[in-house]
Amino acid sequence: MQPNLSPLNEPHPARSVESATQRLDRLLHASAAPLTAGLSPVALSLALADWAWHLAVSPGRQLELATLGAQLAKQSLQHAVPGTGGADGADNSARLAIGAQDEDPRFRHPAWAQWPFAALRQGFRQSEDFWAEAALMPGMSAHHAEMTQFFARQALNMLAPANWLASNPVVLQDAVASGGAHLAQGARNWLEDVSGATAISGAATQRRHLPGRDVAITPGEVVMRNHLVELIRYSPQTPQVHPEPLLIVPSWIMKYYILDLSPHNSMVRFLVEQGHQVYMLSWRNPDASDHELSMNDYLRLGVFESLRAIGAIHGKARPVHAMGYCLGGTLLAIAAAALGRRGEQARVAGAEHLPELASLSLLAAQTDFSEPGELGLFIDESQIGYVDEITRGKGYLSGEQMAGSFQFLHSRDLVWTRRMREYLMGEREPHTDLMDWNADTTRMPARMHHEYLTALYLRNALATGSYRVDGRSVSLSDIEAPIFLVGTERDHVSPWRSVYKLHHLCEAEITFVLTSGGHNAGIISEPGHAGRSYRLDTRPRHGAWLPQQQWGQGLETQSGSWWPAWHDWLAARSSVKAKPKASPPNMRLGAAPGDYVRQTWPD
Repeated sequence: MQPNLSPLNEPHPARSVESATQRLDRLLHASAAPLTAGLSPVALSLALADWAWHLAVSPGRQLELATLGAQLAKQSLQHAVPGTGGADGADNSARLAIGAQDEDPRFRHPAWAQWPFAALRQGFRQSEDFWAEAALMPGMSAHHAEMTQFFARQALNMLAPANWLASNPVVLQDAVASGGAHLAQGARNWLEDVSGATAISGAATQRRHLPGRDVAITPGEVVMRNHLVELIRYSPQTPQVHPEPLLIVPSWIMKYYILDLSPHNSMVRFLVEQGHQVYMLSWRNPDASDHELSMNDYLRLGVFESLRAIGAIHGKARPVHAMGYCLGGTLLAIAAAALGRRGEQARVAGAEHLPELASLSLLAAQTDFSEPGELGLFIDESQIGYVDEITRGKGYLSGEQMAGSFQFLHSRDLVWTRRMREYLMGEREPHTDLMDWNADTTRMPARMHHEYLTALYLRNALATGSYRVDGRSVSLSDIEAPIFLVGTERDHVSPWRSVYKLHHLCEAEITFVLTSGGHNAGIISEPGHAGRSYRLDTRPRHGAWLPQQQWGQGLETQSGSWWPAWHDWLAARSSVKAKPKASPPNMRLGAAPGDYVRQTWPD
């Protein structure tokens, strides 16, 4: 059944008839997109105008910034002249910060403590301080203020002294020590990149991590396939298993095997070795013909059809544990809310034929998008309209465009620091399993991309109870299954404080885990991984709400991976172990990892 779309789940504009004048505008805007990295020039101009006009009519604010700039410039000049209490001063707090304590890893090398590089570093850091203050103008909209601060940081990161040969002491020392060989290698690296030869030379000379060969090699079989997904059932690796199967729903903006990388860091392998019957949803990499696939299609063909297939193997009466990662967790939360009511009040047609959910595990998954992190900087009506024009002609958002957005968010580490090491020091990044997975990008259908940006990020429909499935609003308050909720401390994609807001939206039992690491590294945190830690606490069903600022006070930090704690939580909510049930012969469609994960497109 197709949904009765409300304004909050509106169809993609590609469904409407396009006039000749509209097509002219679209082609013009789409052709300009590469010049603005896919960002709406109107949205950027509005933010700049908001800042500039408020500054222009605020002479007092101008005086404040001029005074601050003069003070910081004076300090920079003092550091630029040795013996004036600057770079060689005995009580130099900036110099004392150089080293492991420096919050910016680019300046932690001891060479940055020497003149004149300490002065360059100090001037750069004071420029950061100035623009952190100058980018904020009383009266600006919060969205424009965040954009102005972000783009000020981007400009400063591009101009950082660490990016240039003459102003980076680490690069200069390396050039001298190598007799210029590393600079020559860096020049060759640059030439390969600009000529497009990197992929050819890299594939010929370095080992790649390919699905089914190096990664995604946990044994299993495909037991269901439709136009959008393959459902993989992993082979049991213990004589007895927990009877309740575990369905994993990864995000559609990534390939599933981040959860099944190499054997030593595969979450899937860990789970099956603990006696869980694991099912993995593998999304198809869409093409232009899929431009009309909607969020409802991803819900129906992805989550609901997978639950139906699991019910066919284990019986509809057997409840299912379900886990969702990133946007896969958001989709799973929508599914759980839609299935929360059954019988005459059912939100989904045919829900009575699906197994119930024994539990929900949501990893780095947001349900309230009022504070969505840095991705929210790029989401407003102008930006969504601009992206719609880009995707309308192709029918999809390319993986390259999506990867570029994440690089832009973390340009310091993913662009400038990386290019400094590759082009100035001749060091190519190693092909780790996680890096090769990150380069294995996926597309997103135009309509679905429009719907999830509009409904979730722009209008926060899920948190406000106005998101519709099959024409009916769903509410997260209908979720009754216990929830295992994971946030990561340094997550810029799904900030943990945003993830935590699920506590406000439903009264189910919630076990919240805050783990070290970021959006990917905090989740792929296998036992034995050095430096990992987490905190855990449980709010009982209908328990008191605790603000984010108070959460974790008095909790002991646990060393190591959070995976064993999750396994114990699942096991405590499962039945007594029994012999695994075999898949019916007619559902054995081929060995894991299946076909869809191997689909790539030359974007």
